[in-house]
Amino acid sequence: MFQNLSSTELIFIFAALIFGVIVGAVVYHLNLLRTKNSLKSLNEKAIREAEKIKKEKLYNFKAEMQQRRSKFQNELRQKEEKINRIENQLNQKEKQLSKEDNQLKIVQSRLEIKEKKINELEELLFEKHKKLDSVIEEQNKKLEQIGHFSEVEAKKMLLENLEAKVKIESAQMANDMRTEAKERAQKEAKEIIATAIENLSYEFTMESTLSNVELPNERFKGMIIGREGKNIRAFEEATGVKVIVDDTPELVVLSGFDPVAREVARVAMESLIKTKNINVNNIQQAVKKAKQEVNKTIMRSAEETLRDLRLNNIHPMMKENLGRLRYRYSYGQNQLQHSKEVAFLAGAMAAELGFNVKLARRAGLFHDIGKAISSHTEGSHVTLGVELAKKCREHEVVINSILAHHEEAEPISPISVLVTAADKISGSRPGARRDTLEAYAKRISQLEEIANSFDGVNKTYAISAGREVRVIVEPSKLTDEQCIVLSSDIASKIKETMEYPGQIKITVIRKSISAKMTDDIEDLEISQN
Repeated sequence: MFQNLSSTELIFIFAALIFGVIVGAVVYHLNLLRTKNSLKSLNEKAIREAEKIKKEKLYNFKAEMQQRRSKFQNELRQKEEKINRIENQLNQKEKQLSKEDNQLKIVQSRLEIKEKKINELEELLFEKHKKLDSVIEEQNKKLEQIGHFSEVEAKKMLLENLEAKVKIESAQMANDMRTEAKERAQKEAKEIIATAIENLSYEFTMESTLSNVELPNERFKGMIIGREGKNIRAFEEATGVKVIVDDTPELVVLSGFDPVAREVARVAMESLIKTKNINVNNIQQAVKKAKQEVNKTIMRSAEETLRDLRLNNIHPMMKENLGRLRYRYSYGQNQLQHSKEVAFLAGAMAAELGFNVKLARRAGLFHDIGKAISSHTEGSHVTLGVELAKKCREHEVVINSILAHHEEAEPISPISVLVTAADKISGSRPGARRDTLEAYAKRISQLEEIANSFDGVNKTYAISAGREVRVIVEPSKLTDEQCIVLSSDIASKIKETMEYPGQIKITVIRKSISAKMTDDIEDLEISQN
């Protein structure tokens, strides 16, 4: 094959073969090197991806562990706070029990001292009676020995002495019986009241014309107001309650004097917030539904109260207004619980005294029924309560109790008196009612102004949270007898011009100093309900 080729051609062919082999080797080595580099880059990329995935999983794990630790710490802190609250409550109860125990010991020691003094006085009185008897006997013997007296005169003198002796003994006996009866009556009255009170323990909240509704976030304020205030106007028209949207974070305030309407507004507002869709149509539907829910709550509260008191045959209008008292407060005291408490107290006292227990409970329960309608009707709660009771044909004792507990009529039955007493016990019980600082200052100032308005008064001080008024008079203008009249006049004026729970004690002080002689301070006291 190569025989026909020249040497030059052969050299060229061999050179081409050698060059081809060299080029092929070079290309092969280049491809091999490129493949190694590609595998190395892929390996590095895989390592980087693995490191990235590892770091991400580690970060997620740390974040999850941090969340779990925060959640556990929050739960632990809440449990610690709860335990601390329970410990504080237990400490307060323990202090209260210790205080009551100390007070009982003090009262017991005082009673023992008084009993000892009474025994000493009884012994002294007995000795005096013995001496008096011996003197009378000696006089009778001397009269018998006198010869110039006639038998009739001697008998007459003897009878006079005996009559005096009998009068003294009868007066002492009557005084002892009266004192004993008074002490026994006070003791029994205290036992009756204590027995009635010990089973009652209600919590009361402050009276308010505001209700707060919490919001999930600030965005809901704009939804409540609506475009150009359309939603908030529709809500206020439907409920009759003012909606206050201010800078307070995540909170709106509902303001109104009618507690039932305010509760309807609160329920409707919470329902709208849950639906997260507030418009005029939804507002009307929510208010309608809220009224139905509140009415059900009113009837349920009335039925539960009547069931607890075991009363039946109640007119539907009386039952409805009784349930409305659930949302009525007076001086921070819930009126439904107050009425229920008065009913229990009156019933307990009636049971001890042998009166009609159910009638006493009924009268006590409905004594303030007029307050359920007084917020939107003209007239005092007494007048409105009497009108409602007459319309529902209630018992005459119930109607009289409504009038008598504010002294607008004379009691026609002992039950009316018991209801009045139970109402005062429930209202004046420490902690039952609370007062605002403004009302407290106004009452103190008014008491001092009333006393200062009388002639002869120098200074007046209202003390003991307005339970006592001390009046200092000018001794040159008023006598002791006029001070007695002054205290009565001040008490009458306070009773006519002010409303207050419990009693107010009026103390008139008259002090005169002349040369080195100092008259005793005369304290003249009068208490008015």
